[in-house]
Amino acid sequence: MQQPEQQARTKIDRLLTDSGWVLQDRDSFDRNAALGVAVREFPLPAGFCDYLLFVDGKAAGVIEAKKAGVTLSGVAEQSAKYMTKLPEHLASWGELLIYDYESTGEETFFCNQRDPKARSRRLFAFHRPETLHEWLRQSDSLRARLRKMPPLETSGLRDCQVEAIQGLERSLAEDRPRALIQLATGAGKTFTACSFSWRLIKHAGAKRILFLVDRNNLGDQTLKEFQNFQPVGAANRFTDTYIVQHLHTHRIDPDAKVVITTIQRLYSMLRGKELDEEAEETSAFEQWTGDEGEPLPLTYNPEIPIETFDFIVTDECHRSIYGLWRQVLEYFDASIIGLTATPSKHTLGFFNQNMVAEYPYERSVADGVNVGYEIYRIRTHVTEQGGKVETDDAGFQVPVRDKRTRKLRYETLDEALEYTAKELDRSVVNPNQIRTVLQTYRDRVFTELFPDRSGQWLPKTLIFAKDDNHAEEIVHAVREVFGEGNDFAKKVTYRNGSEDPKALIKAFRVDPFPRVAVTVDMIATGTDIKPVEVLIFMRDVKSEGYYEQMKGRGVRTIPDADLQTVTPDAKTKTRFILIDAVGVSESKKNASQPLERKNSVSFDALLEQIAMGRRDEDALSSLAGRLAALDRKLNDEDRARVAENTGGKFPRELANDLLDAIDPDKQQTAIFEQHGTAPSPVQEQQVVDILIDNACRPFDKPQLRQLLKDIKQRTDIVIDEVTTDQLVHADFDHQRAEQTITSFKAFIEEHRDELTALQILYNQPLGQQGLTYAAIRELVNAMLEKPPHLAVANVWQAYKRLEASQVRGAPVDEQLTEVVSLVRYALGQTDTLEPIDAVVERRFNLWLGREKKAGREYNAEQEAWLRAIAAYLAANAEIAPQDFMDVPSLADRGGILRARQVLGNGLNEMLDELQEALVA
Repeated sequence: MQQPEQQARTKIDRLLTDSGWVLQDRDSFDRNAALGVAVREFPLPAGFCDYLLFVDGKAAGVIEAKKAGVTLSGVAEQSAKYMTKLPEHLASWGELLIYDYESTGEETFFCNQRDPKARSRRLFAFHRPETLHEWLRQSDSLRARLRKMPPLETSGLRDCQVEAIQGLERSLAEDRPRALIQLATGAGKTFTACSFSWRLIKHAGAKRILFLVDRNNLGDQTLKEFQNFQPVGAANRFTDTYIVQHLHTHRIDPDAKVVITTIQRLYSMLRGKELDEEAEETSAFEQWTGDEGEPLPLTYNPEIPIETFDFIVTDECHRSIYGLWRQVLEYFDASIIGLTATPSKHTLGFFNQNMVAEYPYERSVADGVNVGYEIYRIRTHVTEQGGKVETDDAGFQVPVRDKRTRKLRYETLDEALEYTAKELDRSVVNPNQIRTVLQTYRDRVFTELFPDRSGQWLPKTLIFAKDDNHAEEIVHAVREVFGEGNDFAKKVTYRNGSEDPKALIKAFRVDPFPRVAVTVDMIATGTDIKPVEVLIFMRDVKSEGYYEQMKGRGVRTIPDADLQTVTPDAKTKTRFILIDAVGVSESKKNASQPLERKNSVSFDALLEQIAMGRRDEDALSSLAGRLAALDRKLNDEDRARVAENTGGKFPRELANDLLDAIDPDKQQTAIFEQHGTAPSPVQEQQVVDILIDNACRPFDKPQLRQLLKDIKQRTDIVIDEVTTDQLVHADFDHQRAEQTITSFKAFIEEHRDELTALQILYNQPLGQQGLTYAAIRELVNAMLEKPPHLAVANVWQAYKRLEASQVRGAPVDEQLTEVVSLVRYALGQTDTLEPIDAVVERRFNLWLGREKKAGREYNAEQEAWLRAIAAYLAANAEIAPQDFMDVPSLADRGGILRARQVLGNGLNEMLDELQEALVA
């Protein structure tokens, strides 16, 4: 029986042989027998070393062997003595040996003396001779090159991405083996990875980078990102310069610089097993949760050496470090870079607490990168309590579906069947429960959730089901409840039959249909679908990280035009709704909290409380969340007005200041800068108080508070969800109309001497009221700015309710000149209230009649020009020669040159005449 040390050497011999080394005893020494030769018990000045490694005939390193169980940190000192002096006659790669291994056969450490600060690191096996030979011919090591990276070109990068790349490169320069980057969903994790991958390959000479995903469709998405990535200052895109391979077979392209694959495929490759294609379509995190016993351990695979990759990027790494998958990461001699939106304590532990950048969800909302969310809870009796299928003495037949084939049969129940809430949709499906949830959503989506929508376009909705069978039931129920066809709702899972899941995902993202997608896992994480505005959880989730990732499908912002392409009656995505039908939001998990924590306190009251000295964290976080939401609804003019009152800061920046003040990391940094490493509790509190007071100081100004209140009231409408109601009478509300008109008349009277448009309309007779567009816009903005926020359309409607016989037509939406008709009617200057277009049309016909009487008749082209000028005057109240070049309706006719040719050289005088005749 072998002794423990001999057992260790047997294992070391096998590892060396598998890695491509030729083993020799000292008696049969031939240093040129192969590229890599390992000679046992070789004599050196310091004694016999266990193995001396020759690369291309020259001594390069040693291996010190120890029996299993020996801690190797102290052995490094023993093997170091062999590194200090070599025999003069020995062919070597330098005066000293370069590579130092210590191994028990179970555990191996390695140290490269060319590294700036040579440090031992753990290996799964030994490097191949070809690898050491390549390293020996390089002028310096990878870790040395990582210390000489050029400055980052920051153009085109968000601040959070700059922080992530610079933090990562500092960590790598310090030879820290693992680094974690937290970037909220939507902040550009993959783009950031493309950026630092380019730099690691180009400037650090990285041989190859592994990009791990846990589902195949996320690999497709990652490949597309690399294909579209244009490095700053480079003439070509990433994939035009370097090969990026998305693995679909078991062969790694030796020329590939980036290899994208699922962690499932790589695990099967390392084990030498074929992979079921379906295994790549399901989340690795869902497949193995640690409940299935010990995972099968990996052994060294000569086809995939440990040095295959220099860096491993693991996307959404909270799913990659559990049980089965951790082995894959630790197999390679590579620095591990984790990307995640939701780090857990397990993730932080795996990455040695080395978080090099932190950009959480709450911050991304404040920055406008993402939107906030609200939770809408639906409870049903069956969901909460389960159910019971009653039977009688004769028995009772119930339908039973085979989950594998979906074949339906009927069985007789001999006794009542009770099932719990946990069994629902697993072993028992209750179609009525599914319908109840969906009917509740249908009935409330346009009354409570999105009351500003037309009701014609259901917001894009993503439903999470428990499994494929549950998803199938939900899809059919959605179509039934909403009374729609197959294109309205689609199941998007890896078992989609003849329909391509990738095509369905794309359609859900960019096309109006389907409106509803039902999934189990395929688009639960990572997949980017910006138009989604509703998430419905009809399954519970145990993992906090997985739950956060599923929520992340709704957080992405989207340009208004892109949103309206798929949801025509939407305006702006300011938040998403999480509909919880199973209690997922209530189970024990540390989910990111909405910024809004004081929903019961009004925006106005919160502002006043901050001004009066309220400083608790919940209040500041809530105000930050509301300011961030408000910022997304503002136009540039409103933002500029806020900036005038804050020294140049927009609401989003005010929100960030509040979040910074309550951020523990920012507080600790400020405390250290002011008081060093040993501050007293009093000093710490003083610093925190100053940070918070500085963030709150802008709200001390009553002008800013009033401006924010005015803008907020114009943007939102209050919904009373408390007061009950019953039908007493059905008719238009005349009293409300009277209040609106009274308010309007009071407004124009109060501001008659302040606003230029009112000064002219009050003091100049009809026909001489020369208004400018700027003066009209000033009037409309003033009407909207303060309560009761008098919109032209609302005042017009009020007059129609009370004086219908005097009101003709309706104002043109967003045509500011309609306010002129309103004011003239309110002042009694006209007997009827009619759109400005009708007024201009009537006046234009009268003007043409006068011209004809004066002997000036116009041909068809001239009259067409004159009518185009009249239409422009109706919308703008004034016209100038420059408008003929800038306005499409005039420029497309030939502009100012053609107008002068058609209407003559007296065009300028004619424009003045028309302006006075038609709109003054």
